[in-house]
Amino acid sequence: MIQAMIGDNSPLSRIRQRRRVRLQSDGEASAGQGGLTTQEEHLLHQILSEPMDFINSEEFARRDAETRIYDEAPKIERPDVSWYRPLMDDPEPGRHSTSKNTGTILLSAAQERVLFLKYNFARHRVRQLQLDIGPKEPTESQARELLVWYRTSTRYREQIAETNLALVLAMAKRTRMSEVDFADLVSEGNMALLRSVDKFDCGRGFKFSTYACRAILKAFSRQGMKLSKYRQRFPTDFDPAMEKSNHLEMVRRDREVDAAQEVKHIVTSGQAELTNVEQTVIYHRFGLDGGEDCAPLTLEQVGQIIGVTKERVRQIQNKALDKIRVAVEENARRDEGDQEHNVLEPHDN
Repeated sequence: MIQAMIGDNSPLSRIRQRRRVRLQSDGEASAGQGGLTTQEEHLLHQILSEPMDFINSEEFARRDAETRIYDEAPKIERPDVSWYRPLMDDPEPGRHSTSKNTGTILLSAAQERVLFLKYNFARHRVRQLQLDIGPKEPTESQARELLVWYRTSTRYREQIAETNLALVLAMAKRTRMSEVDFADLVSEGNMALLRSVDKFDCGRGFKFSTYACRAILKAFSRQGMKLSKYRQRFPTDFDPAMEKSNHLEMVRRDREVDAAQEVKHIVTSGQAELTNVEQTVIYHRFGLDGGEDCAPLTLEQVGQIIGVTKERVRQIQNKALDKIRVAVEENARRDEGDQEHNVLEPHDN
């Protein structure tokens, strides 16, 4: 239904057409798209849009290279990486050991060579097919062979990376960069590990871990330098208080202001029936006169004004506050009574 609503000349349709790879008829299948799915067409477009890089080897030039590399070479088990996610999420990576109960497979130099030869030969075949096709449209057999070799290279790339995931955690624990989050450090190490898989030349006789560890440590160093430059440019630290809502504080502040205004009105209007001395004490103690120079005074200062001790001022103040409290409670009861009367009045009529 949705496909029928999208016109052939719509922007989405034009994008899809650009990503489709038209196939030549090679006599073995019908012309047109040859039954490729949309996902395969997009993947084929991606493969043909960029030349495939690979590490060359003398083994690739032999006539039976494919048989020797894939059929005659020993099979290497793919590791179990289910342990890796919990360790990556652990805020204290030092609590776990990457050598126990991790499913890590330690490969010999010969086993690593087998995996890298398989990986690079698959990339070599992808590059050969890219050169054979050139600017022309691929045939269906070429397209399917290209997809098979590309997926083969992807599978061996993932196997090599999964086999060496423990290197990332080991280097991350060794680095101990307090300013970089552990998860960010592991993520940067994973990307460095994948780049190392693409660039490693097994023909030089070195172990992959020797090359990958240096690349991972360099990636950590670049990450630390990048974060340091960012903090120099934006020195403001993260303030968790800025992420919290101040709604409750604002409501509480508004209620306090309203209550203060009500008390001031009760005192100034005489509802509390305060004496002159009590009014003088309350005005000076709480700064109710208004103006800039009417800051609240201490008990001793008020006592000097009215000529009594500060203890007597405290007694007068407490008595005045009791009268004000009674007046506030009476006003509250009166307001509640008015509200009830307003609610019941329509029913009485």
